[in-house]
Amino acid sequence: MSNMKKVAIIGIGITPFKARYLDKTYFELAFNATKLALEDSNKNGAEITHEDLQSTVYGIYNELFERQFMPDIFTNSYLGMNNKPGTRIATGGATGGYTVRMAYAEVASGLSELCLCIGVEKCNDCYDEQTGTTTPEVLNAIAYSADMTYEYPMGMMAASSYVSMVNAHFEEFGNPTEEQMALVSVKNHGNAINNPKAQSPMEITVEDVMNSRIICYPFKMLDCCLYSEASAALILASEEKVKELKVEKPIWITGVGAANTDCFIGNREDMGRLYSNIYAAKAAYKMAGLDYKKIKSQIDVAELHDAFSGQEVISYEELGFVPFGEGGKWIEEGGPMMAGELPCCPCGGLIGCGHAVGATGIMSTGEAALQIREDAGKHQIETIENGRAISHSIGGPGAAYAAIIVMSNEEGLKK
Repeated sequence: MSNMKKVAIIGIGITPFKARYLDKTYFELAFNATKLALEDSNKNGAEITHEDLQSTVYGIYNELFERQFMPDIFTNSYLGMNNKPGTRIATGGATGGYTVRMAYAEVASGLSELCLCIGVEKCNDCYDEQTGTTTPEVLNAIAYSADMTYEYPMGMMAASSYVSMVNAHFEEFGNPTEEQMALVSVKNHGNAINNPKAQSPMEITVEDVMNSRIICYPFKMLDCCLYSEASAALILASEEKVKELKVEKPIWITGVGAANTDCFIGNREDMGRLYSNIYAAKAAYKMAGLDYKKIKSQIDVAELHDAFSGQEVISYEELGFVPFGEGGKWIEEGGPMMAGELPCCPCGGLIGCGHAVGATGIMSTGEAALQIREDAGKHQIETIENGRAISHSIGGPGAAYAAIIVMSNEEGLKK
């Protein structure tokens, strides 16, 4: 690690998350996010264009969503990145986090001085003529990520995959309860009200969540994120390039952790643990010089992958915020709220903002960076003391993939 270059985020671009963009292709969405990231880098002091970018890493989860095999090369051409290297990442819901990881490696290794990290998804063009809706085709495309020999024929879907782990966790620890999960939904839909790019801003109550229809017990409709269409982009630069460009507010990536666990939930030693979370978090914190047991007091904000409310509660424990079994109690006490001791998902997360799979982890990384840059607008948290933030991505069959990114502003580097 000592020979690796320091890497900073110098530009952030996020499109609005919507149910469907009727007037745009996936590569047009990617263009919009890239344009926003370049504009942001220019505001940040770095006057660059797409011609200055030396490589690209693409986060695009699902060919069936885009109705296009190898969608990255079409995006590459549309962005004007011909004759430069581009790599595609596809790791389910963790696609965005792994894309940031690969873009970090591209710059840290010295292969590129400036790298574009771009995620995009356009899932709702896969229209089902028989039902007159996109939902069956979207769910079927996601279900193909499950084991096709045994799980898929039994009806395995994303919700049933996650709910089995949440139920196993409840059997062991007595949490999260349905009411505790509902608090996550109330928090994240509420946070999204102050995020103009969020798909699902709502002021709701625990009772509203509890009374919404059951999707996969105990998950209710309001416990689940919505699938979205959107794009998110980051521009990563080496320390030398940051100095050369005179970037005013670089956000340094100080820790990167990732882990893949057994894709069959039943093969795991403990079905109620997302081991990919634990190993990814410990690796990222170690690289950043942080303490897993003290992490809550060492960072200011966390953007978590809350595809389902119960999974966010479990992540509080696995990422080291609280001991195992105390995640539900922590949200009851207000710990992850906007004014709590460690705000989680101030942008609204996936539940409030939406889940455009390939873009999501890049969006959450960008949102975490904006927080410690103190540029998050109306959903900016009140206090930045440590100058550090984390973003979290998890996904794939049985949430087998996880990635954690630790970031720091200039003040945080000094601590």
